[in-house]
Amino acid sequence: MKTVYDRIKDMRGNLITVTAEGVSLGELARVDLKDGRSIYASVLRIDGQEVTLQVFQTTRGISTEDKVTFLKRQMEATYGDALLGRRLSGAGDPIDGGPDIVGEPINIGAPSFNPVRRIIPREMVRTNIPMIDMFNTLVKSQKIPIFSVAGEPYNKLLMRIANQTDADVVVIAGMGLTFSEYQSFIDNAEEAGTMNKTIMFVHRATDPAVECILVPDMALACAEKFAINDKHVIVLLTDMTAFADSIKEIAITMDQVPSNRGYPGSLYSDLASRYEKAVLIEGSGSITIVGVTTMPGGDVTHPIPDNTGYITEGQFYLHNGNIDPFGSLSRLKQLVIGKVTREDHGDLANTMIRLYADSKKSKERLSMGFKLSRWDEQLLRYSSLFEKKMIDWNVNLPLENALDQGWKILSECFKAEEVGIREDILKKYWP
Repeated sequence: MKTVYDRIKDMRGNLITVTAEGVSLGELARVDLKDGRSIYASVLRIDGQEVTLQVFQTTRGISTEDKVTFLKRQMEATYGDALLGRRLSGAGDPIDGGPDIVGEPINIGAPSFNPVRRIIPREMVRTNIPMIDMFNTLVKSQKIPIFSVAGEPYNKLLMRIANQTDADVVVIAGMGLTFSEYQSFIDNAEEAGTMNKTIMFVHRATDPAVECILVPDMALACAEKFAINDKHVIVLLTDMTAFADSIKEIAITMDQVPSNRGYPGSLYSDLASRYEKAVLIEGSGSITIVGVTTMPGGDVTHPIPDNTGYITEGQFYLHNGNIDPFGSLSRLKQLVIGKVTREDHGDLANTMIRLYADSKKSKERLSMGFKLSRWDEQLLRYSSLFEKKMIDWNVNLPLENALDQGWKILSECFKAEEVGIREDILKKYWP
């Protein structure tokens, strides 16, 4: 039986407090305003009979005499094929002018997938970006962040992944997006012809902080349902720093004792509970998560990237508009390199990165005016080709073509015996 209370004791920011009994954490409530509107909220904290709820919209217009009805259920998303091609708010409401979503209601706060049903990943996610596919291979069910700073083209990188991935469903979870960023995702999906397999959950910068917190939960709940139904899903989160800042804002409003740099002590768990939704289900589909984390001031020791690094399986560093070959790492790439990809993949990728690192020393000697050896000159030529044909943002190649191009670059700069690759591999692949 639903319980109705007609007295709101306190309102602060997007939080309201009522005296109530028999409610549970995360329970959904409806606030009925005197002007006939209804606003939804969920239970955030219970202290005896004092119940604090976070309102999904602004508290403007709410009076202390408005009625609060507890609905005896959790916040829900709507799942179904009708989601494909749609754009929704953090509360799950359509924001694209289309009809209401019709489908199956699903709870958004469910725990991570049963570990017994998880299997070790053995398939790569293709993006046609050489710095990912060849050097930091993305694997199905992997959770990996893009570490960047404000101003870098991290959303453009997500768009390229969305356009070129071989996943069945792409779920974009946008947090704190400006109007131009939001519109860019729409334009990109329409131009690339991927809108029919794309779902967007969007929190704009002007929306309440509580909706920002709901966005990844909505996106991941729907992704999990698609994965259970044999779909391979990639979830693109941007920006998890906006998500963490929203948690911080609400915690401060609730007078919680802050931890590192004002963030609540639960920050690690708040991030991990979302990232751990990544899964490869035995006999079914998968969820792969790529999330942007903008580092305030470029500080990788900031609590958000610091905690993220412990949870995820590597990172892509976006630096000067390109994926940094030295800071980036995929910890699961060894599960697929040379096993589901070509046998030369591992040797070639490791050699190219090693030689590019050596070329940095040659560049230093050149800048300091030292006389260069023949080897230095070879490395400098190699460095130029590597940056132009592998690292450059505009390079767009399937993995096999990227591997062939890698061999071509090596052969243009070095002799076969100079690169340090096994003889059996050289005999088979050297141009």
